[in-house]
Amino acid sequence: MSDPRIIVALDYPDAKNALALASRLDPKLCRVKVGKELFTAAGPALIEKLRQPGFGVFLDLKYHDIPNTVAGACRAAAELGVWMINLHALGGRAMMSAAREALPTASMRPKLVAVTLLTSLGAADMADVGLGGSPQEAVLKLARLAQACALDGVVCSAQEVAALRLQCGKDFCLVTPGIRPAEAGQDDQNRVATPRQAVAGGSDYLVIGRPITRAPDPLAALRRISDEIAR
Repeated sequence: MSDPRIIVALDYPDAKNALALASRLDPKLCRVKVGKELFTAAGPALIEKLRQPGFGVFLDLKYHDIPNTVAGACRAAAELGVWMINLHALGGRAMMSAAREALPTASMRPKLVAVTLLTSLGAADMADVGLGGSPQEAVLKLARLAQACALDGVVCSAQEVAALRLQCGKDFCLVTPGIRPAEAGQDDQNRVATPRQAVAGGSDYLVIGRPITRAPDPLAALRRISDEIAR
C-alpha cells in the first residue's frame, strides 16, 4: 500500500468545489485535508465521498475542549474512517491522553496528531496572548508533551522539524503545513518552506493547498511536487 507524503488542503466553502478538485487528483499521489469550513458546510457525507475513490482523509478540526468532549469527538471521527485527526496540544495533558484512549486499538485507527503552534503565529503574536519564549521553544515543549501522551506526532512548521526529529526520534510523525514551492508566495503564513527543505529537515507529510488547488492543472502541480520530494 502506498503512503503518499503530500496532503492536499481542500480549503473550499462547499462540497461541490472540493469534490471537483479531488476528481482532478490521484489518490496514489496524495491524501486530502478537510478543515473546519468545509466540514461544517458538507458534513460527514463528504468524508465518505472522498474515501470512495481511495483518498485518505485528514480531518483537520483541531479539537480543543474539556477532555471528555474531545474524547467523544475523536471517537466519532474514527467511526468516519478518516486517516488522521488532530487536536491542540495547548489543551493539555489530560485532554490529549483522553483523546488517545478514546480511539480504537485496531490497526486501522486514525493517526492522532497535535497542533503545536499555528504557522500564522510569530513571536509578537505569542506575546499578545501571554506566551513567553520563542515559537521554536513553545513547539518543542508542546511536542514533547504530545509524545508523552502517546500521540502519533505533531503538526509543526518546517523551521522546527529538524529539532523535533532530533528530540522526538524517527518514529514520531511530523506533519508540516506552510509548504510553498520556491516560485509561490507565502500568502498568510509566516513560517514556510519549500517541499525539498521540509523533507530534508525530516517532515513525514506535507500539507499543501493553493500551489496545487489554484494551479491551472492541479494534477500536474501535484506530480511536480511529488517528483521534487522523490529526488
